[in-house]
Amino acid sequence: MVPEDITRIKWVSDPQISPDGRRVAFVVTTLSAEKDEYLSNIWLVETAGDTPPRRLTNGPKRDTFPRWSPDGARLAFVSEREAKQKAQLYVLPLEGGEPARLTDLKNGVSNPQWSPDGTRLTFLSRVGGWQEPEDEAERARSKPARFITTLKYRLDNEGWIYDRRNHLFVVDADPTGDPQPKQLTEGDYDHADPVWSPDGARIAFTSARHETRDEDNTSDLWVIPSDGGEPRKVTDTAGPVRLPVWGPGGRALFYLGHRDRDSFARNARLWAIPTEGGEPKLLTGSLDRTCAPFFAPFRPAWIDHGTLLFAVEDKGDIPIYAVRPHDPQLELRRTIAGPRSVTGLSASMDAQRIAFTATDPTSPAEVYVCDADGSNERRLTNLNDEWKRGAALAAPERITYERAGYTLDCWIMKPAGYEAGKTYPVLLNVHGGPATQYGHVFFDEFQVYAGAGYGVVFTNPRGSQGYGEDFMRAVLHDWGNNDFLDVTAGLDAALAHAPWIDPDRLGVMGGSYGGYITSWTVGHTDRFKAACSERALNEFSSMFGTSDIGHSFPKEHVGVYPWDDRQAHIAHSPLTYAPNVNTPLLIMHAENDLRCPIEQAEQLYVWLKKLGKEVLFVRFPDEGHEMSRSGKPRHRLERFNLLLDWFGAHLKGEAPSRHAEMASWWARRGSGGRAGAASEAPEKTS
Repeated sequence: MVPEDITRIKWVSDPQISPDGRRVAFVVTTLSAEKDEYLSNIWLVETAGDTPPRRLTNGPKRDTFPRWSPDGARLAFVSEREAKQKAQLYVLPLEGGEPARLTDLKNGVSNPQWSPDGTRLTFLSRVGGWQEPEDEAERARSKPARFITTLKYRLDNEGWIYDRRNHLFVVDADPTGDPQPKQLTEGDYDHADPVWSPDGARIAFTSARHETRDEDNTSDLWVIPSDGGEPRKVTDTAGPVRLPVWGPGGRALFYLGHRDRDSFARNARLWAIPTEGGEPKLLTGSLDRTCAPFFAPFRPAWIDHGTLLFAVEDKGDIPIYAVRPHDPQLELRRTIAGPRSVTGLSASMDAQRIAFTATDPTSPAEVYVCDADGSNERRLTNLNDEWKRGAALAAPERITYERAGYTLDCWIMKPAGYEAGKTYPVLLNVHGGPATQYGHVFFDEFQVYAGAGYGVVFTNPRGSQGYGEDFMRAVLHDWGNNDFLDVTAGLDAALAHAPWIDPDRLGVMGGSYGGYITSWTVGHTDRFKAACSERALNEFSSMFGTSDIGHSFPKEHVGVYPWDDRQAHIAHSPLTYAPNVNTPLLIMHAENDLRCPIEQAEQLYVWLKKLGKEVLFVRFPDEGHEMSRSGKPRHRLERFNLLLDWFGAHLKGEAPSRHAEMASWWARRGSGGRAGAASEAPEKTS
């Protein structure tokens, strides 16, 4: 696999099965390097599996959120098809005809849901905010000042949110009646996850409306009349809640969350609560796993009116579990499993079929269908088979290793063109979070590195999801200690297991928390010949005051506020150990990153530069924290080429050739033959 292959893959998501279980609507996204944008369309496939999938919409940009009307005759979706207009809500008659637009809102719409009788739709839209003037002369004038009075005033990938709140709307689904959306919620609050009651009289949603919402991570479950009225709080403001579903009779609500007001590092579990409020009932107490996978959080789904399906992160997999909430034993059962990750799920109204998307390390996501109990599974789409036939993809080998009383997972991928008896350079990858996981999922980055001739090693150290709450919380107040040692012990286990790994040609890399571990690693050992720290947290105290989550995240993970123990923040910050760095370091960061603001990279770069270290700083304009996953296609390709040039120079002795600026920088620095001088590097240290 080469970097350009990300533009050849069809990225499949959001499978929505029709009420009668006969068809599945889903989203196919492709990347265009030429236009430097993403194109998403809605596709359809028959569950009988006897006809190929077909594209249903042809929007010029993004068509997303396909949602079936209850009678299966119409499909609602969100589209960016109008020029100079944000995504709006459309309804498409499936017997034929053009999509009809239902909304014209300046901030666009998201998350549409049909009413049970098919006459209305609810959705979310941001209300307020400064708008760019249409008049050219006005646009040339200075923008107004921003008055900030809250801590949560901006959000990565969203920007300024202090004056733009997500509110709940309802609109008539009949386009011939000139529908006018009705705003149901008001106030200086954000709202999310709307869902209709079975009788259509109420809508449940999540929102943080309590007085201390600026100081904690808590939200509540609310219910509002679908015709408008005062919202009623259902939960007791004990922790974050998300993705509610109504019980079949409308007397109970089921949701994901935990009961800790301040913590990031908790399992999101499945709960039930009467719609009138009361004591919530934990349904997954026997399962020490999160039920809201970090990269694939989707709403639980009912099957057979008595069984609820939900996703779980488990040791590198994302399987689907089932529970019967009214069963006193609350027995949990895996219905969709295997060494893979389920990324989307829906169930037919007749409770006979489940549609889902799933991916594994050598296959991008495709659409599958199975019976309600998980049996009779079959794949419905093969959209990437032709591409796969032309790309040599590496399958990871899973090993385990022991450290400090824990059994840890590690995966090893051989490079493309592997030949027995030869040795190869290896890139050690560290995931972000830290409460995420590596595992059985198609990851374009690993395939590109393997395709470029590198072995790839990745682990799930302490702090990772998928191994229980204690395992995840073991990293709290301990960043840079046991997590770092877990990662490097995983590399040692890989070296012992795979004699083809060249111990003198090792690179280390990671983004976000993985960038933190990378920056920390090069400040504590010289065993790596090159490194890349991307969108990293490098200094806790400054992150506290600049990140969109800085007001709470460093406190939880360091354990104290900076003014209570500044030394603790200093001790756990990679920046502190910059004088010890001898490893050539590539620092990459997006200029609009609000999660780990670019000052984190700027500080480390200036320190290393003043110290005379070998360091290169690459800044990506107009991108946020998610640039490597959802940034502009050209930036994603540029990033890949920079990485391959950087590690190619330091681990293979290659002259940079994929990226012109890298080649120019390399020539200016007068590297001579140093790039290939791996044997001259210092001995590895513990």
